[in-house]
Amino acid sequence: MADPLKLKKYTNRRLYDTERSVYVTLSEISEVIKAGRRVEVVDAKTSEDVTAFILTQIILEEGRNHHSFLPIPFLHMIIQYGNLLSEFFEKYLLKTFQVYLIQKESFDSQFMRWIEVGADFSQMAQKTAERFKPFQSFLNGFSGGKNSDSEPPENPA
Repeated sequence: MADPLKLKKYTNRRLYDTERSVYVTLSEISEVIKAGRRVEVVDAKTSEDVTAFILTQIILEEGRNHHSFLPIPFLHMIIQYGNLLSEFFEKYLLKTFQVYLIQKESFDSQFMRWIEVGADFSQMAQKTAERFKPFQSFLNGFSGGKNSDSEPPENPA
C-alpha cells in the first residue's frame, strides 16, 4: 500500500499537498481517500495531528451535499454522548464495518464465480448439442415423431 498522503493545514484553513506542492480542497482529498489512499494532516504551525478533524469535515461536507449523511437523532446522540460513542466507534463500529467489507468482497467474488460457472455450463451445453446433430434424426425416433423437424414414422401395415 502506498504511503499516506501528507497534508499541511494552514491557519487560513487551506490544505497543502506536500507531495505535489499544491493546495487542495476537501473534495479532492475525498477523491484520494475513495481511491484507497490514506491521508495524514498536520497543523503547519503546531505540527499537531489534525487528520480526524479534516476527515470529519469531509464527512460533514458530503452530508451537506447529499442533504443528510447521518440521521438527525443519531447526530443528537453523538453530541449528547460523545465520550461514550468514541469508545463505541473505536472498539465495535470499526470492527463491524471491517467485517462487513470483508464479507461484501467475499460475496461479490462468489457471485462472480457463479456467473462464470453459469456461462461455462451454457457454452458446454451448446458444444454438446452441436455434437449430437448427426444423431438428431435417430433421437427424434424416440420422441414419437413429435419434433417438427422430423417426418412422422411410416406405418408398417
